[in-house]
Amino acid sequence: MCPCYYYLVLVSHLVQLLDVLFFEVLIVTALSSFVDLPLEEKEARGLLFTPAEIAQQPVTWKTTVSIFEQHQEQITAFLDTAGVRDSVENRPTVMLVGAGTSDYVAQSLEFLLRQKWGCEVFPVASTDLLPNFEEYIVPGRKYLWISFSRSGDSPEGVAVLEQAIQRYPSISHLVVTCHAQARMAAICEGVDHTCVVVLDDAVNDRSLAMTSSFTNMIIMGHCLANAWSIADYKPLLEQLVHAGNDLLSIAARKAEEMAGRNFARICFVGGGSLASVAKESALKVLEMTAGQIKTMSETVLGLRHGPMAALDKETLFICFVSGDKRRAQYARDLLQEIGEKDVVAERIAVGPGFAEKDFPAYCDFYLPINTDVDDAYRPVLDVIFGQLLGLYCSVEHKLRPDSPSADGVINRVVQKFRIY
Repeated sequence: MCPCYYYLVLVSHLVQLLDVLFFEVLIVTALSSFVDLPLEEKEARGLLFTPAEIAQQPVTWKTTVSIFEQHQEQITAFLDTAGVRDSVENRPTVMLVGAGTSDYVAQSLEFLLRQKWGCEVFPVASTDLLPNFEEYIVPGRKYLWISFSRSGDSPEGVAVLEQAIQRYPSISHLVVTCHAQARMAAICEGVDHTCVVVLDDAVNDRSLAMTSSFTNMIIMGHCLANAWSIADYKPLLEQLVHAGNDLLSIAARKAEEMAGRNFARICFVGGGSLASVAKESALKVLEMTAGQIKTMSETVLGLRHGPMAALDKETLFICFVSGDKRRAQYARDLLQEIGEKDVVAERIAVGPGFAEKDFPAYCDFYLPINTDVDDAYRPVLDVIFGQLLGLYCSVEHKLRPDSPSADGVINRVVQKFRIY
């Protein structure tokens, strides 16, 4: 075999080793107060999985892209068969399907896939799709459904996929899951017009709250959006990885500080692709504090239409600021208005580096995202602050972040219920 082969393999192994070493250094600097605890204490305090799953994200994004590259030929052939590159009038309507956090994965990818594929794309929660199947299907129209599910076992996701394959066999299905033995994957075996992509087992989060599974399913969505030009996406991925590593440390410190303030409620706002970040961040804090901190999410412009009434002096207000300067002005004006009305305890803005100079005049703290990538690619970065806030608030409330719902009100995988 060519000596160059062995050289490339050696280089590849060295790169992987450096990634692991960098990850370990990152853990020490960003979340060492949790990760360095003795194993027995981590297990007792419910900190065995969540801190590491949050911290591992930038490193695991590279693995997800590698998985796509390994299956690129199969995936692009499937997408071509589904009609994604047909003439515009013949392209499929793309439905992005998921429940809970997986639905927010879908929402974060809507604009990117529409821009890149030139298809009509819209997210629909499987929790809505299951009881309202017929209302979403236009007879004679061509569809591609992309289902996102960490476990691939959620009752709604399984039932929707089974019913769609049985009742509408012409629909093409692409399933993205983090679980190799997922029921949704098994359902697709031997079925025409289906494709399954399984992410690395390391991102099949063991904790109750989805963190690294959320961002890695989004990264796979980035790969799908750039399926025929993945080489062009990889430099952008490097920007995301570097920005994510930079963000982890500073965001952890700020999240710990805010958790110590014991806010009664937290309001998250964002627009466009960042609206999904606001929803996911609100869910993370709500889940990991077992509802002890009440959360809400809204769009930047939607908050004024009634929801602002929920704000008070016990509220932490967090705004995800667009990297587009025109859109960023709407966030700036909202932050200014809330400050002038004096209706919250504190305002935090999370946004692009270029705004770091101006935005501190309109908020109490500005957390910069050190990259200039388009908003459509930013959810994997911005959500890190929401995840960390959930983690530190959980600890502050004397809960176990890995399994904060001691009475079993919520579970890692939604329990089975009757399907009609």
